[in-house]
Amino acid sequence: MLAFLQALRFRPASSSTTRHRTSVACRFRRSALVFLMMLFMGIGTLNATPLKVGIIVPMSGPFAAYGKQILNGAKLYLKQNGTSAAGREVELIVRDDTGIAPDLSKRLARELIIREKVDILAGFGMTPAAFAVAPLATQAKTPMVIMNAATSAITTKSPYIVRVSQTLPQVTAPVAQWAAENGIETVYTVVADYGPGHDAEKQFTESFTAGGGTIIGGVRTPVSSPDFSSYLQRAKDAAPDAVFLFVPSGEQGVAFLKGFKARALAKQGIQLIATGDLTDEDVLDSMGEPAEGVITSFHYSDVHDSPENKAYVQAYQEAYQERPNFMSVAGYDGMHLIYTALEKTDGDSDGDRFMEAIKGMRWISPRGEVEIDADTRDIIQTIYMREVKRVGDALHNVEFDQIDRFRDPGKE
Repeated sequence: MLAFLQALRFRPASSSTTRHRTSVACRFRRSALVFLMMLFMGIGTLNATPLKVGIIVPMSGPFAAYGKQILNGAKLYLKQNGTSAAGREVELIVRDDTGIAPDLSKRLARELIIREKVDILAGFGMTPAAFAVAPLATQAKTPMVIMNAATSAITTKSPYIVRVSQTLPQVTAPVAQWAAENGIETVYTVVADYGPGHDAEKQFTESFTAGGGTIIGGVRTPVSSPDFSSYLQRAKDAAPDAVFLFVPSGEQGVAFLKGFKARALAKQGIQLIATGDLTDEDVLDSMGEPAEGVITSFHYSDVHDSPENKAYVQAYQEAYQERPNFMSVAGYDGMHLIYTALEKTDGDSDGDRFMEAIKGMRWISPRGEVEIDADTRDIIQTIYMREVKRVGDALHNVEFDQIDRFRDPGKE
């Protein structure tokens, strides 16, 4: 660029025969300099334009805790790393989709893209929301960062989707393998009747039977406000060695555990195993004694032993006076991905450039090392085996084994 500017320096005419020609050249050079100045001013304007991130999460209704944790994690990242990404001020525009309301999620996404002109969509606490918005992301070429929704197929619905949370097959296969290797021969499955539950049921069955186990029955429960009493009775009557459970994180898990104890399944010798959604830190304290001894497999625990996690937990508790959970970490990591991608593109949030920048991205998260698969745009991470134990005055998911760099088994 310096050489180009030097070539535009004005030189005096050497004779009267070249005076007119020099005058024309001078005018050309002046025009070129003006163009370059406008170009540089344009680049500066691009970097000065706010980076708008539209976050669609449930902030009310039965899954309001999802939105709270995701948004808390995202805001904590901004607090620690500044509100500027590659020279662009970051603006979070939050919309409440109330949980499982795909038409509302789609309408909110359309408004964010057209009216608010967001550069990036993020959040998505529930699978139906992610499925509903995916076609809009494709049409607008707007990157879409999934911070919770866990149905395996989500990233296949648009080339502009990347996930920083987990998939149900990814967090289910390890507990199925553990069960088959630890004396559990028969299992009765209980899963919520929607995409993630179907994924969990399918993966548990495949992994457990591959290890020599037998599924002796199962049931799918309503996603919203189920009464577990009849389902627990069916499981008890089947008399398996264990019940495998997947329900959406939150109050459903609390209700199930209370019913599990009330109907004395444990006294009958039936063990409870699950994905870590069940013993989410956001509700673990309210579960009490029925949660002790529950075995789960998952990608995050607030007592994960690493410097990064200890610092994260301390900062989160100081900021919000409560325990962080896996959704908060996904919100935190989602913002890390956005900031890092913008640094790679020099602040350009063009959908194609952004999606190219995230492929193969790797970093150390509070949960451990994570990576974005360059082919699937899904997350690769460590999955931990945990047991709920009382440590001091609180219940914790204490890790006792792990599988490093674990992908969704169906995407290997």
